[in-house]
Amino acid sequence: MNKRLVGALTLGLSAALVMTGCGSTQSGSDGGDKAAGGDVTLKLVAADYGDGPTADNSGEKFWKGVVDGFQKANPGIKVDVQVINWNDIDKQVATMVQNGQVPDILQTGDYSGFVKDGLLYKTDEVLSPATSADLLPKFADFGKVDGTGYGIPFVSSARALFYNKDLFTKAGIAEAPKTWEELKAAAEKLKKAGVSQPFGLPLGNEEAQAESFLWFMGNGGGYKDSSGAWAVDSAANVEALQYVKGLVDAGLTSPNPGTKNRKDVWADFAAGKVGMVNGGPMSIPIFEKGGLTNFGVAPIAGKTAALDTTLGVEDWIMAFNKNGHQEQIKKFFDYFYSGDAAQKISDTYKLLPVTKSGIEKLSSDERLKPFLDALPNATFYPFQDPKWSEVNTQVKQTIGGAVSGDPKAVLGAIQKVATAG
Repeated sequence: MNKRLVGALTLGLSAALVMTGCGSTQSGSDGGDKAAGGDVTLKLVAADYGDGPTADNSGEKFWKGVVDGFQKANPGIKVDVQVINWNDIDKQVATMVQNGQVPDILQTGDYSGFVKDGLLYKTDEVLSPATSADLLPKFADFGKVDGTGYGIPFVSSARALFYNKDLFTKAGIAEAPKTWEELKAAAEKLKKAGVSQPFGLPLGNEEAQAESFLWFMGNGGGYKDSSGAWAVDSAANVEALQYVKGLVDAGLTSPNPGTKNRKDVWADFAAGKVGMVNGGPMSIPIFEKGGLTNFGVAPIAGKTAALDTTLGVEDWIMAFNKNGHQEQIKKFFDYFYSGDAAQKISDTYKLLPVTKSGIEKLSSDERLKPFLDALPNATFYPFQDPKWSEVNTQVKQTIGGAVSGDPKAVLGAIQKVATAG
């Protein structure tokens, strides 16, 4: 999940905020003439979860279904939707904001950068009490800055180690590795058995911050220390990436991992080219679509033992206050969370719900059970720190270079971004 903020943008993005067949084609700066009794148009920008098992444009199809149902129930409110690839959504939204073409609703992987600029409604301004009460408290708490909610949980995920059982049998590996030493030994056996990518390592810009975090946690590290201070270049993190660099240098990973995105590595795992890979519940339909069903799921391997925590990932939806559509946004959120829209996201992409009612509905799904069980003890990104947006971007842009260069230098440069005034 999560995106990349890079490069310059093309102009005229507001014109692209209309998705054919999804709401009105009117996108005036005020979303319609309320004083004259006209319809109000909400602009919604969303990330594409197109890695799912459905056809291409599944993100657009999902949101079209949501919007069609909402507009039928609320004929005075129209919604224009633009669905953007994860790798591009941050940069496009940044340009929209810079050009004053602010959406009403944004669904993406981070909210904190907008809080410091005063661009967002507080969650209690756009969520009804019933909707707020159904959100999982731990997840909702991560949407708060200084005790005030701004980010609304949209979907969640957890991480685990997937391994190809057939390749493990071929290589003579009895069980999933629990430690780094066992992981390296398993990777060496897989390579000897002819597996071209013993461990799939995506450190490209799509989600390098997640893959890195898993390795940090494996050595007791993280983006921050126990006091809450930034610790990107801690000794534990440096050692973790030195270990990963060793795997890369030995030819035990995906080639050129700094340019590999998770969707490509997961596709290789599905095709039987990868022996082990870190993934989430949303990986399962991708693997199955690719024809791989004989895989196992285990806790993430750590330096000395399998992790008793995992990376918990939240994506967010948020409301911008510039256009003054508070009441219409609240109606949209009530519709979304009280209906089956959030459940459809989970059913389609095997992402986890963020509501009590949604988790209850999925509790009987055995394939999701390892991830549902891991969520209560999950470790999260430091979303609540406004600097996370910058750090996240820097990690995705540069941390892949740590396994081809000097891990300490790369992490040190990211630490400077984190601690800059």
